Amino acid sequence: MGFERAATIKPPPLVDPFARAITYLRVSVTDRCDFRCVYCMAENMAFLPKQDLLTLEELDRLCSAFIARGVRKLRLTGGEPLVRRSIMTLVRSLSRHLGGGLDELTLTTNGSQLPKYAAELAACGVKRINVSLDTLDPDKFRAVTRWGELDKVIAGIDAAQDAGLAVKINAVALKGVNEDELGDLVAWAHDRGMDATIIEVMPLGDIGEDRLDQYLPLSLVRARLAKRFTLDDIDHSTGGPARYVRVAETGGRLGFITPLTHNFCESCNRVRLTCTGTLYMCLGQEDAADLRAPLRASESDEPLNAAIDDAILRKPKGHDFIIDRRHRRPALARHMSVTGG
Repeated sequence: MGFERAATIKPPPLVDPFARAITYLRVSVTDRCDFRCVYCMAENMAFLPKQDLLTLEELDRLCSAFIARGVRKLRLTGGEPLVRRSIMTLVRSLSRHLGGGLDELTLTTNGSQLPKYAAELAACGVKRINVSLDTLDPDKFRAVTRWGELDKVIAGIDAAQDAGLAVKINAVALKGVNEDELGDLVAWAHDRGMDATIIEVMPLGDIGEDRLDQYLPLSLVRARLAKRFTLDDIDHSTGGPARYVRVAETGGRLGFITPLTHNFCESCNRVRLTCTGTLYMCLGQEDAADLRAPLRASESDEPLNAAIDDAILRKPKGHDFIIDRRHRRPALARHMSVTGG
């Protein structure tokens, strides 16, 4: 049984002050993870008390409210979304919107739990997923994730493909860590029939690592890849911020997400909801809206929709991602795991 609520009068679609329709919602269902990736978390993270998290029923109600307002794509993130207890109850319930208001239900995962959940995800109507994977070197993988094991992630990718899920590999470019193997990672992904996306490290969170030491501009990455591959720009979009090329030698697609060297704000169609009900209208800004209070204040969705309207009216034109080179600190103190990327 899902968490479906009685139908009400449909409110108007969400449009921000810059005439951008909000059609993409990313939902962090938990701040917890079974990895401790060096660009995402501190090794000894202090996680939120479980009582502070929205229940699965509340997450369903919030997601459904956004779908009623024109959201067509819903991505579940974390932390690691598949470590949330009973997460498939939420996935099954949200899947009722597919074929109605929702075009796509998907998730981003580290892959560790896919052997357990891949088939069920496919049965719920999930068609494709993103798997975060920065290196194919087992020792380096352990160093980057601190707690992860590469063979378990590969087994998860195998399970996802066996279940019929399309997999896209997301790799964060890390200076001095994986910059010399990004070409091999792209070739490996394409050989398995998977798209790949390379992402600039984002200046979020005090994680005990120096952002200046991690940061590798994708303009440099692309120039290096162009010495090995023929990269042809293509007009392809998955609804997110990546700009895609076709790699002639492999026939596969490769995306670049560049929040620092070339921001993607002009076409931003997304907002991010945390597991505590906080809505971030921009990943690179601190402004946020509390949706938990209006959600719990009334069985009616009217206070909730009013709070959503107020938040969308505050969505900024663009982010302010910079790396503070003078003080050598991230642009924002908020960890990436809080908002799910």
